[in-house]
Amino acid sequence: MKLTEDRPYANAEAAARRLMEIIRTITPVQDGRIHIEKINGPFLFVDGGKPAEYKAGLDLLLVRGILEIHESGTYVRVLDHSDANLPAL
Repeated sequence: MKLTEDRPYANAEAAARRLMEIIRTITPVQDGRIHIEKINGPFLFVDGGKPAEYKAGLDLLLVRGILEIHESGTYVRVLDHSDANLPAL
């Protein structure tokens, strides 16, 4: 008997790929900045992702050098626009 449902973003790689899909739909503002709320809003409230899944995906993108986050945490900047460092699903 299974009491829980499978979460689509329980895997950090799946969450990271979805975050990049969201990021690609956003037009960066000054100096390539993307405000963090434009990423976490769709992921958490439209897609129904959990905060832990969001954090795991974001951390994976930061570790792989695809994104950098400002020390204030208010925006990110894409460093690597290719899919080479993204996990394959």
